[in-house]
Amino acid sequence: MDFLCPSNALPEGTSRTFSVGDLELFGVRRQGRAYLYRNRCPHRGIALQWSAEASLLEPGAQLIECAHHGALFLIDSGECVAGPCEGEMLESLGCHEDERGLWLTRPAAPESPDR
Repeated sequence: MDFLCPSNALPEGTSRTFSVGDLELFGVRRQGRAYLYRNRCPHRGIALQWSAEASLLEPGAQLIECAHHGALFLIDSGECVAGPCEGEMLESLGCHEDERGLWLTRPAAPESPDR
């Protein structure tokens, strides 16, 4: 497992990016639960936001938003519900939370050479 941050570093209704080795990922907290996804849009295979400091949530903080083309994803499943990749999914990553904070429990598979 890889430690990401203390729990209070990902407050309710916010997102945050992380790097673990060469894996770029992000976390979102909704209704007290943390979700982790690979920071990669299924439409173009690029990071969802313009800069590491930018939020990955739309202004109402109800959906994950790709800043490049406006695709919207459900926080709890990663399913795209609007945009050019509708019906596709963000890659969910294993997340564990304990008294020390958030942990990545299942690293993503390495990138395919053809991407």
